[in-house]
Amino acid sequence: MYTDTDRCVRAVQSKDARFDGWFFTAVRTTGIYCRPSCPAVPPKVENMTFLPSAAACQQAGYRACKRCRPDTSPGSPEWNARADAVARAMRLIQDGVVDREGVPGLAARLGYSTRQVERQLLAELGAGPLALARAQRAQTARLLIETSTLPMADIAFAAGFSSIRTFNDTVREVFALSPSALRERAERSGGRKVLPRVPGTLSLRLPYRAPLNPDNLFGHLVATAVPGVEEWRDGAYRRTLRLPYGTGVVALTPGPDHIGCRLALTDLRDLTIAISRCRWMLDLDADPEAVDGQLRADPLLAPLVDKAPGRRVPRTVDAAEFAVRAVLGQQVSTAAARTHAARLVTAYGEKVEDPHGGLTHLFPSPEALAGLDPEALAVPGSRRTTLTTLISALADGSLPLGIDSDWEAARARLTGLPGFGPWTTEIIAMRALGDPDAFLPSDLGVRRAARGLGLPSTPAALTARAGHWRPWRAYAVQYLWATEDHAINHLPPVRGAQS
Repeated sequence: MYTDTDRCVRAVQSKDARFDGWFFTAVRTTGIYCRPSCPAVPPKVENMTFLPSAAACQQAGYRACKRCRPDTSPGSPEWNARADAVARAMRLIQDGVVDREGVPGLAARLGYSTRQVERQLLAELGAGPLALARAQRAQTARLLIETSTLPMADIAFAAGFSSIRTFNDTVREVFALSPSALRERAERSGGRKVLPRVPGTLSLRLPYRAPLNPDNLFGHLVATAVPGVEEWRDGAYRRTLRLPYGTGVVALTPGPDHIGCRLALTDLRDLTIAISRCRWMLDLDADPEAVDGQLRADPLLAPLVDKAPGRRVPRTVDAAEFAVRAVLGQQVSTAAARTHAARLVTAYGEKVEDPHGGLTHLFPSPEALAGLDPEALAVPGSRRTTLTTLISALADGSLPLGIDSDWEAARARLTGLPGFGPWTTEIIAMRALGDPDAFLPSDLGVRRAARGLGLPSTPAALTARAGHWRPWRAYAVQYLWATEDHAINHLPPVRGAQS
């Protein structure tokens, strides 16, 4: 979008927050860059330059605006709506792959050479993978400087910097303030604390593009929560996290203009990755204006969208975990699926400490489940075969599932496994892989909703009718599901833990 100068100028002059994260405005006369909605007086048109990423702005020598804090904008929704190499690379960079494995590791995951990856990212984002990862480290550093009391050395380590000197130099270059001056400035302005301080945790806010309807988002996560791994406590969805360097527990609280996030991590190096995975699970980088605008064009869907706009697709923090749970949930009730999953957790999950709640385990990894005794599963024999085959494929790497998956390749691999029909494949594509166009025409709830709205209710006819909703059919499913009075469609009441 940043190449459409006239459109960008209009967005800046109207301070349109819908475009935050889509592009950035670099001002040649001041040497700063801003988000489109910056509250400052818009610069003259001839002094504006539009760039596609914060990394591109920083690489061009621009500093982040101290008023609008462009580095804290929601991420570009473009990376979650595409499955090409650039989009998959961006999702991996946000998940910390460059910091852990370097650019060669990123390229290997994508199946390209290092040079090809660098060339594609530079062409589309104006910055290579190292610059993009550096911008993310700077954002994490700012977050910790302003919202925690951690020593600067610990912040540098947690944000992924290789040395204190690199940390100091980057913060000064990007924000035009030293780390200590940045903290002092935040303290003078009252800071950005959004949750009460809890010993051993970090509290921060996760921004999103409005509107966001939390009902089905949190309702779905809580209604399907696996005891010991997930819970609803004191108005927050809480769950355990398996992370590259350790484990964590996160509490996510819906707010009117942000999601409150409280993290307890065994290793601070996992902070950036934990934030990225929580944003992914809650679909916070979606563009509700684009999604709802297209769905509202259908006169039969328009009333649903107008009634409760901003529905998100509830995702997962672990694609392999969700695939296992999807198989356990085949043709059984939500309660039965939770029971089956809880038994696996108790038998094979790694124990964790949770002094602030009732969480007890990580969901077992495919490697841990590889020793599963199929006879111990209280499910039909055919489903045992489906589950054990899936676990083997996940454990030996022949079925890679993750944020970097090629959606169609993953579908082909899944459908090649015994017991994987269209519903299971599409629910994994929707909630584990993040395909915004995944569709469930055979789902009973979708068919009932379609019939009630006057839409075709047979899978083939509904699929044909849903062609007008592309590429947002996964969001259309959320609106269709919401027509039923089910727990997945309601924000749970604020009270103690539920399991």
